[in-house]
Amino acid sequence: MRSVAKSLFIVVFLVFLTGCGSQSSAPAPQTTTPTVTNVPVSLTVTDTPPAGVTVLFFQLSITGATLSPGNVSLLSSTNPIPINVSQLQADTGFLGNASVPAGTYTGLNLTFGPNSQLTIFNNSGSTIGSGANACATNTVCILTPTTTNLSLSFTTAPFPVTLAASTPLALELDIHLDTVIQSDLSVNLGATNGVTIDKLAPPTVPGGPMTHLGHLIGTVQSIGTNQFNLLTGEGRTFSIGVNSSTTYEYPGSICSTDNFSCLAAQQIVKVEVSLLSDGTLLASDVDYVQAAGQTVVEGNIIRLTTSGGNTLMDLILQKGPPTPTPNVLPFGHRVTVTVPPSGVDYAVDAGTFTIPSGLTFASLSDLVVGQQVQVVVQGSVSTASGSSNATAFVSNAVTTFTTNSIKLEPSQITGSVAAINAGQLSFTLSTLPAFFVPPAATASSPPIWAPVNITVDTTTATNFLPTTLTPDTILGLKVNDVASVQGWIFSTPKATTAITLAGETVLDRGSVTPLF
Repeated sequence: MRSVAKSLFIVVFLVFLTGCGSQSSAPAPQTTTPTVTNVPVSLTVTDTPPAGVTVLFFQLSITGATLSPGNVSLLSSTNPIPINVSQLQADTGFLGNASVPAGTYTGLNLTFGPNSQLTIFNNSGSTIGSGANACATNTVCILTPTTTNLSLSFTTAPFPVTLAASTPLALELDIHLDTVIQSDLSVNLGATNGVTIDKLAPPTVPGGPMTHLGHLIGTVQSIGTNQFNLLTGEGRTFSIGVNSSTTYEYPGSICSTDNFSCLAAQQIVKVEVSLLSDGTLLASDVDYVQAAGQTVVEGNIIRLTTSGGNTLMDLILQKGPPTPTPNVLPFGHRVTVTVPPSGVDYAVDAGTFTIPSGLTFASLSDLVVGQQVQVVVQGSVSTASGSSNATAFVSNAVTTFTTNSIKLEPSQITGSVAAINAGQLSFTLSTLPAFFVPPAATASSPPIWAPVNITVDTTTATNFLPTTLTPDTILGLKVNDVASVQGWIFSTPKATTAITLAGETVLDRGSVTPLF
């Protein structure tokens, strides 16, 4: 995932310094004019996934974020901001911006909405949870867990923080799903080290941007000079600048110039943002998603079957239009997409990353379970009656539609490092656990689930994390470490595996103890 990502959340504070009055020997006192200074501060979020189950979808919502003292709100909207945490295994997301006075702040207060949604594949070997949240083994379950400790306060390191003029500060939240998800499948946000906060490294160049802070998906509202306004699905509007370093990814049939002129009102785009020292949001990359009036959704392939000459592609929906209708396009749920044998366009959304040679995605035969894909919804959406909770993997999907366009997006996979071939810049990842389902598995009851090994091809452009990895290259990985990898999955056979992932980001998590 690139990248449900590679997604950062940003909070910008404009700070003002109070001038002090001075008394002279003249009859009338003289005062100085207060000086206004901008101090950008960003708040990002990421995810540490659990072992023992595959979290296919987990959505929380943030309803408040304030600095203390002063109870200074950091959100530009009162609407709850949804966070698809499962898309942040090797990615970050964007929150919002605000302006606050300069000074020293002793803590950050967060509030979450009471309703969360959890979709998992249970590969633990036994039933987990209880009651309405019980999930049998070898089953995909869609749950609405009880969520507790909806208010959190952070007052220890990195706090207190002092905001200084023209010095960006980046704070990162990490939601540890391996800790907040309990053995009964409830969610406890207040669990020890369940949600943590850290301070990111400052810009490498004084006065430079905090780069790759996350992405926004929204509708282009208006276009100005080197700037455009973006409206997100939860009703927030952001003014985003562009410069000569901004890159654009548009299909040739939509715009062949790949520059600022490609932007048009009512387009839906995904924007990677950075933060300049004056508090301005800057687009590092603008990725075309869909035209006005067109519906495009994104999800993970969890099964491929055939029927009547067509391929049926089961997806767990992760993303969609900025203003989706939940009952029509149920995010976090499973849908079945009909893929005709011909008349379908295939493409790879690789952005500026160069896919290693020999890896292709150009036809129906290149589809494989585990890929994350973006599909155009063609025609009408059919919604049948029936419950979607605790849905066995082999049952019928509630929502179905047909597509004529499939674009390969980055997937996010967590597994253990089984072997390393440093000379070939590749390593083998064993899925943890496996939700990759070989076609033969659908013929047995219950299905036969087995770990799947994936060859991860890296390049000199692959980002290895954390930056403390020694060295921060493939040589820093260790066999049996758990790693989260973001990249594009291909069915191209390798010497030891039948699935290859072009790795854009590799996050070494060290040793992880299974939750279940």
